[in-house]
Amino acid sequence: MQRLLDGIVKFRRDDFENHRDLFKSLKSEQKPHTLFITCSDSRVDPNLITKTLPGELFIIRNIANLVPPYRETPEYVSTTSAIEYAVLSLGVENIIVCGHSHCGGCAACLGPAERLNNMPHTKRWMELAIPVRDRILKEIAKDDIEARRWMMEQANVVEQLKHLMGYPYIYEKTISGQLMLSGWYYIIETGEVFIYDKNLGEFRLANG
Repeated sequence: MQRLLDGIVKFRRDDFENHRDLFKSLKSEQKPHTLFITCSDSRVDPNLITKTLPGELFIIRNIANLVPPYRETPEYVSTTSAIEYAVLSLGVENIIVCGHSHCGGCAACLGPAERLNNMPHTKRWMELAIPVRDRILKEIAKDDIEARRWMMEQANVVEQLKHLMGYPYIYEKTISGQLMLSGWYYIIETGEVFIYDKNLGEFRLANG
């Protein structure tokens, strides 16, 4: 805890002072250009990866960067409502779904179902990834664990892009050119980011 408290002091003394005008401009409104959907994993830092400042990214984080299929429901839906707000209220120009290497959620989904029995809400959430998991289990030999994992992580990103296109307002804005969707795959240990090429059906290294 002390480390966090020290961080607060350092932020106020250094970072805030260096960007005082920026924070002042953000006082009354936010106008992020991008909705960034990624995993809750503590090793993934969207602003660090993209070198963006406060006010640029509207960030949604959840286990395994999942996007529930669109449906109208009276339930409390955190991810769905945040997507709705970002697109319809904030008017973001881009949506990025960013998966990553060594994803614990994807690994758990590939493992025995009983592994999550003591975490019922997590188990229920990961049911969203079952269609992807089932395809991977059929396509990749069971003894090639590493291949299954990275294929699961990448295929999961592509699946969430498909889910996003099932949101009527996202579909309309994408087709009209008002909104751009992109799938990223971040390698933790190398810092590399691979971007999904829809035409080629594969992830390609981002080189600027």
